[in-house]
Amino acid sequence: MTLTYLDHAATTPVRTSAFEAMLPFFREQFANPSGSHRFAREARRAIDESRDAVAGTLDVEPGEVVFTGCGTESDNTAIVGARGLAVCPAAEHHAVLHPVEELGGRVVATDATGHVDLDRLADALGDDVAVVSVMAVNNEVGTITDLAAVSRLVRERAPRAVLHTDAVQAPSWLDLRQITPLVDLLSLSAHKFGGPKGVGVLTIRDGVRIAPLVRGGGQERERRSGTHNVAGIVALAVALAETDAERPAENVRLASLRDRLVDGLAATVDGVVETVPRDRKVAGSAHVCLEGIESESMLYLLDEAGICASAASACASGAMEPSHVLSAMGVDRRLAAGALRLTLGHTTTERDVDHAVDVVADAVMQLRSHRFARPS
Repeated sequence: MTLTYLDHAATTPVRTSAFEAMLPFFREQFANPSGSHRFAREARRAIDESRDAVAGTLDVEPGEVVFTGCGTESDNTAIVGARGLAVCPAAEHHAVLHPVEELGGRVVATDATGHVDLDRLADALGDDVAVVSVMAVNNEVGTITDLAAVSRLVRERAPRAVLHTDAVQAPSWLDLRQITPLVDLLSLSAHKFGGPKGVGVLTIRDGVRIAPLVRGGGQERERRSGTHNVAGIVALAVALAETDAERPAENVRLASLRDRLVDGLAATVDGVVETVPRDRKVAGSAHVCLEGIESESMLYLLDEAGICASAASACASGAMEPSHVLSAMGVDRRLAAGALRLTLGHTTTERDVDHAVDVVADAVMQLRSHRFARPS
């Protein structure tokens, strides 16, 4: 069976350059960078060089880059570490939404495209707010947030608050240099842009005080303790730089493929509803809802045909309820039950797209004709 991978929002294949950069740090240069001997200093140098590279790509100072274990940890650190009242939109990733809710924060509405309702956000802000978190790109439907408008509003209405953005889905599509001046805290995860799983970044603007979530060894200037994942950090820096260099051309290529995919589905399948207008979302997002279809059955048939797709965030896969993102957007529950998230990335080809159109069309025909019964 030929694998067709259209789930890049969940994770991406590791780039060859990132994989090769990792290898020496598993065998030849395996030292703990916290040590004092020469061997350890070589590992420490690799981390310092990677930090410089990441800082350059983000247009921040190296001392503002904190390496973490993943995007979820980065998000959690920003929310919990602010030690105060938190505010976020209802369509945020659960890595932000759950800690905000558990800490008794304020969750505000979004509009029909998944963008935060600025009027509702304004009402939620005040001098008592410690942190506001608004994602740069929605992980399910691909909506791009107007962070400039959010930033202006937060600075005006909650001058004591720090502004955080979950930018985990952004590197492949947006120039992060245009985002970092707008925020105080920014989260990334390597495996979303061709790096390995298990390593992330939290940028903390100089002068902003965030209490550490992980304590113990004092690494990362006591902002994130724990032995460094040297191989992962090195690969993250390489993958981020390569993604940044390729982004302009890849945005054009993948927007064309995304349009080919969605237009192909609309031409061959009745009842295809594109969730967010294309001019409001990133080039790699092809999120649709299929009328009269249940996502679980659709995904089973796609999997049988070798197509990797999803209905919602990878963190919520297997859930029977419609996603909280679609609920926040006001999508009808019956329509949301047929959500299909097809996301493109640096390995996606025309063949992948055309094959997906054919398989989805066939699957819809099976499901609507009641000829499909999933084995118990």
